[in-house]
Amino acid sequence: MLEIKNLHAIVAEKEILKGVDLTVNDGEIHALMGTNGAGKSTLSKVIVGDPSYQVTEGSITFNGADLLSMNTEERANAGIFMSFQQPIEIPGVSMANFLKAAVNAKRKSQGLEPMKASEFLSMMRERRKLVEMDNKLINRSVNEGFSGGERKRNEIFQMAMLEPTFCILDETDSGLDVDALRIVAEGFNKLRKPDTSAIIITHYQRLLDYIKPDFVHVLLDGKIVKTGGPELARQIEDNGFDWIKQSI
Repeated sequence: MLEIKNLHAIVAEKEILKGVDLTVNDGEIHALMGTNGAGKSTLSKVIVGDPSYQVTEGSITFNGADLLSMNTEERANAGIFMSFQQPIEIPGVSMANFLKAAVNAKRKSQGLEPMKASEFLSMMRERRKLVEMDNKLINRSVNEGFSGGERKRNEIFQMAMLEPTFCILDETDSGLDVDALRIVAEGFNKLRKPDTSAIIITHYQRLLDYIKPDFVHVLLDGKIVKTGGPELARQIEDNGFDWIKQSI
């Protein structure tokens, strides 16, 4: 599904990614861990096409297509979704209108007619139940007045509506209490399909207790320096990253 080769990227003239190689196949969950400033969020923003980040070397292919040649909207319509670490407010834009525009933009890219209002509302009711989203929040502007947990839950709700095939959860667990973390993680798990793949960016083991990864990667100083199974996350939880730094 996603293949990254020798990826180098800069932001504000500073090199952050220094040769990342990563392959994510259909249906796989990959956890990405590392210290602050290692390049985890930079990698996610390069994948989704944030124009602040410039790729200086390497390639990314998505389902055989050159991802770097696509703009941000084209990548989203192709099935890529990112849950942001700090979701922003969009005052004056209701959740319903925001999601309807996003869903219909994707349908247009697929050559489909806009979704009928009754069908869209029915879909919203069904999907919000998956993440236990309060109906009152649907009538507000996007994330306006939402708590941290509600914003993260809203990100998974948006994912449910857009039905992406490749998801990036960028520190979705940050700032969540145990109950909110469980609801968000269970919502993600319910939405998974056999061909849905994901990169889970996290500092902690606790999210991976709910969303089971197939592979765990450690990113340090702009490169993936170690890869293992789920047990690697537990080793990091117990020993920190110092033991990895000492072994490379």
